[in-house]
Amino acid sequence: MENSLFKSHKVLCVPIAFNEERKIGQVIKRLLEVCGRENILLIDDSSMDGTVRVVQDLGVRVISHKTRRGVGAAIRTAIQYGLSHQFEILVIIAGNDKDNPSEIPRLLDPIIQGDYDFVQGSRYLPGGSYGNMPLYRQFATRWLHPMLFSLLSGKRVTDSTNGFRAFKLSILQNSNLDLNQSWLDQYELEPYLFCKVIKLGYKVKEIPVTKIYPPKELGYTKMKPIIGWWSILKPLFYLGLRLRK
Repeated sequence: MENSLFKSHKVLCVPIAFNEERKIGQVIKRLLEVCGRENILLIDDSSMDGTVRVVQDLGVRVISHKTRRGVGAAIRTAIQYGLSHQFEILVIIAGNDKDNPSEIPRLLDPIIQGDYDFVQGSRYLPGGSYGNMPLYRQFATRWLHPMLFSLLSGKRVTDSTNGFRAFKLSILQNSNLDLNQSWLDQYELEPYLFCKVIKLGYKVKEIPVTKIYPPKELGYTKMKPIIGWWSILKPLFYLGLRLRK
């Protein structure tokens, strides 16, 4: 049943997908239990399988990149669409069914009721949970990245790499948030945006969410070792050393 939060505010929920034919249908169906089709937009990063067809068959809008550009570029496309169509709040959710759409109201409530600007999902807060994660990934996402991120941002954060989040699109009108830098096309954009909104003084809150990774045979993650890890660490070094703005 559609949540009343979607009726009182213009909310756009955006799954990001690349070659997720086997999982994206479940993502969209779960989203439709929470909100209407008019609140959903898939950003397809040039999938080569049936991802787009599955989503279109379910009656949901799709924007496809002509070439694969990266998750950061996909989020940028979602932001541009949201701003140009007068949406107030953007929700980013994974296209591989690792996030729980029924928890979207948890992300929206602090923005709508508490006037927060940016709400970050955390699997590591009390009330959150996670599953199907190898130990090295738990170490990186629970300890290493949050520790470095907290030192740089000046705010203690428990889950700095979780892509399940919601924020007011109005914050993107701040000229100090430059998402159009080419080095933000891959995984860099998400920690960059999270860190910048904290340092710029916006109201930021973490809330507990669930993140269960799909079975390996269905495609565990698109992130490549070393390259992908450096991609999410890069903004911390660049901003910390003032190599980028």
